[in-house]
Amino acid sequence: MSYQALGIITSEANYIRVEGMQDYRPIGAFSFLGRYRVIDFPISNMSNSGIDRVHIYVNSKPRSIAEHIGSGRHYNINSKRGKLQLLFTENNDPNSIYNNDIAAFTENIELIERANREYVVIAPSYMVYRENYKQLLKTHVESGADITLLYHKVDNAKSAFLNSHVLNLNHQKGVVSIDRNLGNTKEKNIFMDTYVMTREKFLEMIKKAKSESSMYTLADIVSDECKEFDVRGVPHKGYFAAITTLRDYYQANMDLLDIDTARNLCNADWPIYTRTTDTCPVQYFDGSTARNSLISNGCMIEGTVENSVLGRSVKVKKGAVIRNSIVLAYTEIGEDCQLDNVVVDKWAQIKHANKISGSPEAPVYVKRNDKL
Repeated sequence: MSYQALGIITSEANYIRVEGMQDYRPIGAFSFLGRYRVIDFPISNMSNSGIDRVHIYVNSKPRSIAEHIGSGRHYNINSKRGKLQLLFTENNDPNSIYNNDIAAFTENIELIERANREYVVIAPSYMVYRENYKQLLKTHVESGADITLLYHKVDNAKSAFLNSHVLNLNHQKGVVSIDRNLGNTKEKNIFMDTYVMTREKFLEMIKKAKSESSMYTLADIVSDECKEFDVRGVPHKGYFAAITTLRDYYQANMDLLDIDTARNLCNADWPIYTRTTDTCPVQYFDGSTARNSLISNGCMIEGTVENSVLGRSVKVKKGAVIRNSIVLAYTEIGEDCQLDNVVVDKWAQIKHANKISGSPEAPVYVKRNDKL
Protein backbone atom coordinates (compact mmCIF):
# COMPACT_ATOMS: atom_id res chain seq x y z
CA MET A 1 0.00 0.00 0.00
CA SER A 2 1.28 3.47 -0.91
CA TYR A 3 1.02 6.28 1.63
CA GLN A 4 0.91 9.93 0.53
CA ALA A 5 2.99 12.39 2.53
CA LEU A 6 3.67 16.12 2.55
CA GLY A 7 7.39 16.81 2.79
CA ILE A 8 8.50 19.65 5.07
CA ILE A 9 12.10 20.87 5.20
CA THR A 10 12.86 23.12 8.15
CA SER A 11 15.49 25.81 8.49
CA GLU A 12 18.25 25.72 11.10
CA ALA A 13 17.32 26.50 14.70
CA ASN A 14 18.12 29.96 16.05
CA TYR A 15 20.76 28.59 18.46
CA ILE A 16 22.86 27.17 15.59
CA ARG A 17 25.64 29.41 14.31
CA VAL A 18 28.29 28.60 11.69
CA GLU A 19 31.02 31.19 12.03
CA GLY A 20 31.34 33.55 9.08
CA MET A 21 29.55 31.54 6.42
CA GLN A 22 26.11 32.01 7.95
CA ASP A 23 26.48 35.78 7.69
CA TYR A 24 25.75 35.47 3.98
CA ARG A 25 23.28 32.58 3.62
CA PRO A 26 21.35 29.93 5.57
CA ILE A 27 23.09 26.60 6.13
CA GLY A 28 20.93 24.91 3.51
CA ALA A 29 22.55 27.16 0.88
CA PHE A 30 26.13 26.25 1.89
CA SER A 31 28.23 24.85 -0.94
CA PHE A 32 29.02 21.19 -0.25
CA LEU A 33 31.62 18.95 -1.94
CA GLY A 34 32.20 21.69 -4.49
CA ARG A 35 29.08 20.90 -6.47
CA TYR A 36 26.05 20.58 -4.21
CA ARG A 37 24.25 22.71 -1.63
CA VAL A 38 23.43 21.16 1.74
CA ILE A 39 19.70 21.44 1.06
CA ASP A 40 20.07 19.23 -2.01
CA PHE A 41 20.31 16.19 0.28
CA PRO A 42 16.94 16.44 2.08
CA ILE A 43 15.17 17.47 -1.14
CA SER A 44 16.73 14.54 -3.01
CA ASN A 45 15.69 12.19 -0.20
CA MET A 46 12.13 13.45 -0.62
CA SER A 47 12.21 13.15 -4.41
CA ASN A 48 13.74 9.68 -4.44
CA SER A 49 11.16 8.56 -1.86
CA GLY A 50 8.28 9.60 -4.11
CA ILE A 51 7.29 12.67 -2.08
CA ASP A 52 6.25 15.21 -4.71
CA ARG A 53 4.75 17.93 -2.51
CA VAL A 54 7.42 19.73 -0.46
CA HIS A 55 7.39 22.87 1.71
CA ILE A 56 10.80 24.46 2.35
CA TYR A 57 11.03 26.94 5.22
CA VAL A 58 13.59 29.77 5.19
CA ASN A 59 13.97 31.96 8.27
CA SER A 60 16.59 34.47 7.04
CA LYS A 61 18.60 35.59 3.98
CA PRO A 62 16.44 33.71 1.45
CA ARG A 63 18.03 34.96 -1.79
CA SER A 64 20.66 32.22 -2.23
CA ILE A 65 18.20 29.43 -1.42
CA ALA A 66 15.59 30.88 -3.81
CA GLU A 67 18.15 31.24 -6.62
CA HIS A 68 19.42 27.70 -6.18
CA ILE A 69 16.04 26.00 -5.97
CA GLY A 70 14.41 28.07 -8.70
CA SER A 71 11.41 26.25 -10.17
CA GLY A 72 12.51 22.98 -8.59
CA ARG A 73 12.55 21.13 -11.91
CA HIS A 74 16.10 19.83 -11.35
CA TYR A 75 14.84 17.92 -8.29
CA ASN A 76 12.40 15.93 -10.41
CA ILE A 77 9.51 17.16 -8.23
CA ASN A 78 7.63 19.91 -10.02
CA SER A 79 5.07 18.30 -12.30
CA LYS A 80 1.32 18.41 -12.93
CA ARG A 81 0.77 16.98 -9.44
CA GLY A 82 3.93 17.78 -7.54
CA LYS A 83 5.04 21.12 -6.19
CA LEU A 84 7.97 22.55 -4.30
CA GLN A 85 7.23 25.75 -2.33
CA LEU A 86 9.47 28.18 -0.45
CA LEU A 87 7.79 29.50 2.69
CA PHE A 88 8.91 32.44 4.81
CA THR A 89 8.22 34.04 8.18
CA GLU A 90 7.62 37.69 9.03
CA ASN A 91 10.15 37.53 11.86
CA ASN A 92 13.39 36.93 9.95
CA ASP A 93 15.81 37.82 12.75
CA PRO A 94 17.86 34.60 13.02
CA ASN A 95 18.73 35.34 16.67
CA SER A 96 15.18 35.98 17.86
CA ILE A 97 13.73 33.48 20.35
CA TYR A 98 10.42 33.89 18.52
CA ASN A 99 11.87 32.87 15.16
CA ASN A 100 11.44 29.11 15.53
CA ASP A 101 9.84 26.26 13.62
CA ILE A 102 6.47 26.47 15.40
CA ALA A 103 6.20 30.18 14.55
CA ALA A 104 6.97 29.39 10.91
CA PHE A 105 4.40 26.57 10.80
CA THR A 106 1.78 28.80 12.44
CA GLU A 107 2.25 31.58 9.88
CA ASN A 108 1.78 29.06 7.06
CA ILE A 109 -0.77 26.80 8.74
CA GLU A 110 -3.41 27.28 6.04
CA LEU A 111 -1.09 25.72 3.46
CA ILE A 112 -0.54 22.73 5.73
CA GLU A 113 -4.27 22.39 6.35
CA ARG A 114 -5.03 22.50 2.62
CA ALA A 115 -2.35 19.96 1.68
CA ASN A 116 -4.08 16.87 0.34
CA ARG A 117 -1.76 14.42 2.13
CA GLU A 118 -2.52 12.11 5.04
CA TYR A 119 0.99 12.16 6.52
CA VAL A 120 3.90 14.56 6.94
CA VAL A 121 7.61 13.81 6.78
CA ILE A 122 9.66 16.61 8.36
CA ALA A 123 13.43 16.86 7.81
CA PRO A 124 16.09 19.53 8.52
CA SER A 125 17.98 21.56 5.92
CA TYR A 126 21.30 21.48 7.82
CA MET A 127 21.93 17.74 8.05
CA VAL A 128 23.50 15.50 5.42
CA TYR A 129 22.33 11.89 5.20
CA ARG A 130 20.56 9.42 2.92
CA GLU A 131 17.21 7.97 3.98
CA ASN A 132 14.32 6.28 2.20
CA TYR A 133 11.35 8.17 3.63
CA LYS A 134 8.95 5.82 1.85
CA GLN A 135 10.29 2.94 3.95
CA LEU A 136 10.37 5.11 7.08
CA LEU A 137 6.71 6.05 6.53
CA LYS A 138 5.82 2.39 6.04
CA THR A 139 7.62 1.50 9.29
CA HIS A 140 5.72 4.27 11.08
CA VAL A 141 2.30 3.15 9.85
CA GLU A 142 2.90 -0.54 10.56
CA SER A 143 4.16 0.18 14.10
CA GLY A 144 0.94 1.98 15.02
CA ALA A 145 2.97 4.80 16.61
CA ASP A 146 1.60 8.32 16.90
CA ILE A 147 4.96 9.88 16.02
CA THR A 148 8.18 8.34 14.65
CA LEU A 149 11.58 10.02 15.08
CA LEU A 150 14.78 9.20 13.20
CA TYR A 151 18.04 9.04 15.17
CA HIS A 152 21.69 8.13 14.68
CA LYS A 153 23.69 6.43 17.44
CA VAL A 154 27.18 7.89 17.91
CA ASP A 155 30.13 7.20 20.21
CA ASN A 156 31.78 10.64 20.00
CA ALA A 157 29.07 12.76 21.62
CA LYS A 158 31.53 14.22 24.14
CA SER A 159 33.25 16.23 21.42
CA ALA A 160 30.78 16.24 18.50
CA PHE A 161 27.08 17.03 17.95
CA LEU A 162 27.16 19.41 20.92
CA ASN A 163 23.79 21.10 21.56
CA SER A 164 22.09 18.78 19.07
CA HIS A 165 18.93 17.06 20.25
CA VAL A 166 19.23 13.55 21.64
CA LEU A 167 16.58 10.88 22.17
CA ASN A 168 16.23 9.08 25.45
CA LEU A 169 14.84 5.64 24.62
CA ASN A 170 13.45 2.74 26.60
CA HIS A 171 14.26 -0.89 25.80
CA GLN A 172 11.51 -1.05 23.16
CA LYS A 173 12.93 2.05 21.38
CA GLY A 174 10.08 4.13 22.68
CA VAL A 175 11.05 7.79 23.12
CA VAL A 176 10.96 8.85 26.76
CA SER A 177 12.12 12.44 26.17
CA ILE A 178 14.14 14.73 23.90
CA ASP A 179 17.11 16.54 25.45
CA ARG A 180 20.21 18.43 24.34
CA ASN A 181 23.66 16.87 24.01
CA LEU A 182 25.77 18.53 26.70
CA GLY A 183 28.85 16.42 25.98
CA ASN A 184 28.68 14.46 29.23
CA THR A 185 28.80 10.94 27.73
CA LYS A 186 30.32 9.37 24.61
CA GLU A 187 27.33 7.39 23.40
CA LYS A 188 24.17 9.23 22.45
CA ASN A 189 21.20 8.78 20.17
CA ILE A 190 21.44 11.98 18.13
CA PHE A 191 17.99 13.07 16.98
CA MET A 192 18.12 13.86 13.27
CA ASP A 193 15.26 16.39 13.56
CA THR A 194 13.26 14.08 11.30
CA TYR A 195 9.62 13.34 12.19
CA VAL A 196 6.84 11.21 10.69
CA MET A 197 3.21 11.59 11.78
CA THR A 198 -0.23 12.18 10.35
CA ARG A 199 -0.99 15.69 9.12
CA GLU A 200 -3.75 15.96 11.73
CA LYS A 201 -1.33 15.02 14.54
CA PHE A 202 1.15 17.59 13.21
CA LEU A 203 -1.48 20.33 13.26
CA GLU A 204 -2.40 19.30 16.79
CA MET A 205 1.28 19.60 17.86
CA ILE A 206 1.55 23.08 16.32
CA LYS A 207 -1.50 24.35 18.16
CA LYS A 208 -0.47 22.79 21.49
CA ALA A 209 3.03 24.25 21.26
CA LYS A 210 1.66 27.70 20.42
CA SER A 211 -0.67 27.64 23.40
CA GLU A 212 2.07 26.38 25.74
CA SER A 213 4.79 28.95 24.98
CA SER A 214 5.90 31.30 22.18
CA MET A 215 9.40 29.86 22.64
CA TYR A 216 8.32 26.24 22.16
CA THR A 217 9.72 24.30 19.22
CA LEU A 218 8.35 21.12 17.68
CA ALA A 219 10.97 19.12 19.58
CA ASP A 220 9.81 20.73 22.86
CA ILE A 221 6.15 19.82 22.40
CA VAL A 222 6.89 16.29 21.15
CA SER A 223 9.11 15.74 24.19
CA ASP A 224 6.27 16.90 26.46
CA GLU A 225 3.82 14.57 24.72
CA CYS A 226 5.99 11.45 25.01
CA LYS A 227 4.08 10.48 28.16
CA GLU A 228 0.74 10.90 26.42
CA PHE A 229 1.44 9.51 22.94
CA ASP A 230 3.26 6.54 21.46
CA VAL A 231 6.49 8.07 20.17
CA ARG A 232 8.98 5.65 18.60
CA GLY A 233 12.62 5.98 17.56
CA VAL A 234 13.95 4.43 14.36
CA PRO A 235 17.76 4.10 13.93
CA HIS A 236 19.49 5.48 10.86
CA LYS A 237 22.32 3.56 9.22
CA GLY A 238 24.98 5.10 7.01
CA TYR A 239 26.77 8.42 6.79
CA PHE A 240 25.39 11.30 8.85
CA ALA A 241 26.59 14.86 9.45
CA ALA A 242 24.96 17.72 11.35
CA ILE A 243 26.35 21.07 10.22
CA THR A 244 26.03 23.33 13.24
CA THR A 245 29.55 24.82 13.43
CA LEU A 246 32.36 25.72 11.02
CA ARG A 247 34.24 22.68 12.27
CA ASP A 248 31.25 20.45 11.41
CA TYR A 249 31.11 21.88 7.89
CA TYR A 250 34.84 21.42 7.39
CA GLN A 251 34.85 17.87 8.77
CA ALA A 252 31.86 16.72 6.71
CA ASN A 253 33.60 17.79 3.49
CA MET A 254 36.85 16.14 4.58
CA ASP A 255 35.05 12.91 5.55
CA LEU A 256 33.64 12.52 2.07
CA LEU A 257 37.04 12.68 0.39
CA ASP A 258 37.24 9.03 1.44
CA ILE A 259 35.75 7.06 -1.46
CA ASP A 260 34.10 4.39 0.72
CA THR A 261 32.42 7.04 2.89
CA ALA A 262 31.27 8.93 -0.21
CA ARG A 263 29.78 5.77 -1.72
CA ASN A 264 27.81 5.26 1.46
CA LEU A 265 26.13 8.61 0.89
CA CYS A 266 25.93 8.84 -2.90
CA ASN A 267 25.23 6.11 -5.42
CA ALA A 268 23.57 5.73 -8.79
CA ASP A 269 20.42 4.22 -7.25
CA TRP A 270 19.91 7.28 -5.04
CA PRO A 271 20.94 10.37 -7.03
CA ILE A 272 21.60 13.71 -5.37
CA TYR A 273 19.90 16.33 -7.51
CA THR A 274 21.27 19.83 -7.79
CA ARG A 275 21.23 22.90 -10.00
CA THR A 276 23.95 22.46 -12.60
CA THR A 277 26.26 25.10 -14.01
CA ASP A 278 27.75 24.50 -17.44
CA THR A 279 31.41 25.50 -17.61
CA CYS A 280 34.52 24.00 -19.15
CA PRO A 281 36.33 21.05 -17.50
CA VAL A 282 39.17 21.57 -15.03
CA GLN A 283 42.40 22.75 -16.66
CA TYR A 284 45.66 21.39 -15.27
CA PHE A 285 48.77 23.27 -16.40
CA ASP A 286 52.38 22.05 -16.62
CA GLY A 287 53.85 21.55 -13.15
CA SER A 288 50.46 21.28 -11.39
CA THR A 289 49.66 18.47 -8.93
CA ALA A 290 46.34 17.22 -7.55
CA ARG A 291 45.87 14.38 -5.06
CA ASN A 292 42.83 13.01 -3.21
CA SER A 293 40.72 16.08 -3.94
CA LEU A 294 37.34 17.04 -5.35
CA ILE A 295 37.93 19.75 -7.95
CA SER A 296 34.91 21.25 -9.68
CA ASN A 297 34.50 22.23 -13.31
CA GLY A 298 35.90 25.53 -14.48
CA CYS A 299 38.93 25.43 -12.15
CA MET A 300 42.40 26.37 -13.40
CA ILE A 301 45.19 24.55 -11.53
CA GLU A 302 48.78 25.71 -11.90
CA GLY A 303 49.90 24.84 -8.34
CA THR A 304 49.35 21.96 -5.90
CA VAL A 305 46.05 20.74 -4.44
CA GLU A 306 46.02 17.93 -1.87
CA ASN A 307 43.19 16.49 0.23
CA SER A 308 40.94 19.46 -0.52
CA VAL A 309 37.58 20.47 -2.02
CA LEU A 310 37.49 23.21 -4.67
CA GLY A 311 34.28 24.82 -5.91
CA ARG A 312 33.63 25.96 -9.46
CA SER A 313 36.04 28.26 -11.33
CA VAL A 314 38.71 28.46 -8.63
CA LYS A 315 42.12 29.66 -9.82
CA VAL A 316 45.23 28.18 -8.20
CA LYS A 317 48.28 30.08 -9.41
CA LYS A 318 51.80 28.78 -9.95
CA GLY A 319 53.59 27.76 -6.77
CA ALA A 320 50.41 27.92 -4.66
CA VAL A 321 49.80 24.97 -2.32
CA ILE A 322 46.34 24.06 -0.97
CA ARG A 323 46.17 21.25 1.59
CA ASN A 324 43.28 20.00 3.76
CA SER A 325 41.15 22.97 2.78
CA ILE A 326 37.78 23.95 1.30
CA VAL A 327 37.85 26.69 -1.32
CA LEU A 328 34.49 27.92 -2.55
CA ALA A 329 33.65 29.08 -6.07
CA TYR A 330 35.28 31.93 -8.00
CA THR A 331 38.19 32.27 -5.57
CA GLU A 332 41.76 33.02 -6.61
CA ILE A 333 44.79 31.69 -4.74
CA GLY A 334 47.83 33.69 -5.80
CA GLU A 335 51.36 32.61 -6.60
CA ASP A 336 53.32 30.85 -3.82
CA CYS A 337 50.46 31.20 -1.29
CA GLN A 338 49.98 28.25 1.10
CA LEU A 339 46.69 27.17 2.69
CA ASP A 340 46.33 24.40 5.26
CA ASN A 341 43.08 23.65 7.13
CA VAL A 342 41.34 26.73 5.75
CA VAL A 343 37.78 27.45 4.56
CA VAL A 344 37.80 30.18 1.89
CA ASP A 345 34.44 31.71 1.00
CA LYS A 346 33.29 32.74 -2.50
CA TRP A 347 35.02 35.41 -4.59
CA ALA A 348 37.91 35.81 -2.14
CA GLN A 349 41.41 36.67 -3.39
CA ILE A 350 44.47 35.51 -1.51
CA LYS A 351 47.54 37.11 -3.04
CA HIS A 352 49.60 38.74 -0.28
CA ALA A 353 49.14 36.31 2.62
CA ASN A 354 51.95 33.82 2.01
CA LYS A 355 50.73 31.26 4.53
CA ILE A 356 47.36 30.71 6.25
CA SER A 357 47.16 27.72 8.53
CA GLY A 358 44.57 26.33 10.95
CA SER A 359 43.85 22.88 12.34
CA PRO A 360 41.11 20.25 11.79
CA GLU A 361 39.62 21.23 15.16
CA ALA A 362 39.78 24.97 14.40
CA PRO A 363 39.93 25.68 10.65
CA VAL A 364 40.62 29.28 9.61
CA TYR A 365 37.78 31.08 7.80
CA VAL A 366 38.42 33.65 5.04
CA LYS A 367 35.46 35.93 4.37
CA ARG A 368 33.45 36.17 1.18
CA ASN A 369 34.87 38.79 -1.26
CA ASP A 370 37.86 39.35 1.04
CA LYS A 371 41.31 40.25 -0.26
CA LEU A 372 44.33 39.04 1.68
